[in-house]
Amino acid sequence: MSADSPTADVQATIAQLWVYPVKSCAGIQLTEAELTETGLLYDRAWMVVDEHGEFVTQRELPRMALIQTAFRMGQLVLRAPGMLSLHLALDAAEGPLKVRVWDDEVMACDMGDLAAQWFSDFLGPDAPVGLKRLRLARFDPEVRRVSSRKWTGGREAITQFADGFSVLVTSTASLDELNTRLGSAGHAPVAMLRFRPNIVLAGIDAHDEDRVGAMRIDTGDGVSALIEPVKPCGRCPIPNIDPATAISSPEVNDTLQAYRQDPRLGGAITFGMNAIVLEGDGQMLRVGQAVGADWKFD
Repeated sequence: MSADSPTADVQATIAQLWVYPVKSCAGIQLTEAELTETGLLYDRAWMVVDEHGEFVTQRELPRMALIQTAFRMGQLVLRAPGMLSLHLALDAAEGPLKVRVWDDEVMACDMGDLAAQWFSDFLGPDAPVGLKRLRLARFDPEVRRVSSRKWTGGREAITQFADGFSVLVTSTASLDELNTRLGSAGHAPVAMLRFRPNIVLAGIDAHDEDRVGAMRIDTGDGVSALIEPVKPCGRCPIPNIDPATAISSPEVNDTLQAYRQDPRLGGAITFGMNAIVLEGDGQMLRVGQAVGADWKFD
C-alpha cells in the first residue's frame, strides 16, 4: 500500500518537521529531515546533565526553553539571552561520561569544559542546589537504548535521549481543538512547539493520530518509510511553559485535563503519539509528503 493509496483508511500529509538537538532546549523547524532508526537525524542527540550524570529538563529548569538551537556549516550553534553563542562541531565529543535518562543508564560522550561552563553560566544562577554545575553529553552512536518492549509489542526499537521512543507524532487538528477550548475559556492560543513533536500531520481530524496503525510515508520514487504509533504521550508540566518566556502557567494542562484523560495510561492526560521506526533508515522526510494509515482496533 502506498501512502496515498485510496484503500488507506486515513490519508494525511506532513505539515511540519521538528528536531530538538539538545533535549529540552528549543527545537528547529525543518522542511526536510533524514530519518534514522533512532528518529530524525540529530534529534535529542545531546542532553544536559547534573554533576552526577542525571538528565536535566525544563521540568527542573524552565529557562532551558530559552536556549535556541541551529545548524550552521557542520556545527550545532546554541544561543541564549545575555550569552555569547556556543559553537559545537556536529561530530565533536570528548571522554566517556555515564549518564541517566529516566530508568536507563548509558555511556555517553562528554562535550567538554567549555560547553559545561556555558550551560552552567546560563542555567546555574537560578537553579536549585545540585543543579548549579551542569555538563553537556552527546549520545554515543555505539549504544543501543531500547524502547519499552511492553509498548513495541516485543520488537526492538531504539532511541537516543528522547524520553522513550524515537518519534513523536501530532496533528494540526489536535492543536486547533486545544486552542478552540483555550479560547472559549478566555486564554490565548498556544503554538505546537509546546508539545515538542517531530512530525505534525495535516488533513486528519483531531487526535486521529491516536487511532491508527503503522503510517506509510511516501518519500518519492516509489519508496516509503514506515512509522508506527505505539504509545500515547503522557504529558508532564512542560506544555504549560511558554517557550518564548520560560514562564509557566497552568491553563494548557488544565484544559487538556477536561477532555484528554487517557485510559491507556491510567487516566493521565495525553497529546500526540510516541512512534517507532519500522522502515526507512536513511530516507528523507519532507513537508508535503503523503502519509497513509489504517485504523487500529485493539
